Amino acid sequence: MASKEKYTVILPTYNERRNLPIIIWLLNRTFTENNLDYEIIIVDDASPDGTLQVAQQLQKLYNSSHIVLRPRAGKLGLGTAYVHGLKSATGTFVIIMDADFSHHPKFIPGFIDQQRRTGCDIVTGTRYAGEGGVYGWDLKRKMVSRGANLVADTVLRPGVSDLTGSFRLYRREVLENVMGVTESKGYTFQMELMTRAKGMGFRVEECPITFVDRVYGESKLGGEEIVEYLKGVMTLWVKV
Repeated sequence: MASKEKYTVILPTYNERRNLPIIIWLLNRTFTENNLDYEIIIVDDASPDGTLQVAQQLQKLYNSSHIVLRPRAGKLGLGTAYVHGLKSATGTFVIIMDADFSHHPKFIPGFIDQQRRTGCDIVTGTRYAGEGGVYGWDLKRKMVSRGANLVADTVLRPGVSDLTGSFRLYRREVLENVMGVTESKGYTFQMELMTRAKGMGFRVEECPITFVDRVYGESKLGGEEIVEYLKGVMTLWVKV
């Protein structure tokens, strides 16, 4: 799968010191085995568990050409973390994903292959089509996720099966354009990105993924985020 393209992974982190070394090792192996040029931009929001210190050691191990550190002074929101990381991106394509193994790097070659075959602007991972699935969630969490997608699909009609997913590949210039008009900062950021991208006429393809609950640490999704999400859906319905 050798390519002249370069791939940037933006990896926001908060209290991921135990997950980070493994996800970086998996990403490096994935790109190296497929002869792909890459960089990983780690945006750490002042994690109290020492995630940044671990990232600094990983930068020494894998070289600063592959590991780029863009730490911030505090926990400022997921959306702004991606905006912050994108400013330093040099890749032709940008991959956004979680650092907690919810998104396994083994699916990245499939994203790249799908983009090459179709010439699309965005490839989004889906848990709810084809062979996609979710593992490690209890019934309540699954119902919340399904319900969130159902609400968004009914109100916004985005034309994708997993609007709340956050494992995607973008052409860099497309992501820059869409981020430029995106207003959300938190958990509704991914939903707004996709809704606006579709509204702007960019071509989106889906690739089935298996989503696995985080290995270490606690989920950052709570009641406040659910309320924020519902408000975000209605805001997008009015504005987009």
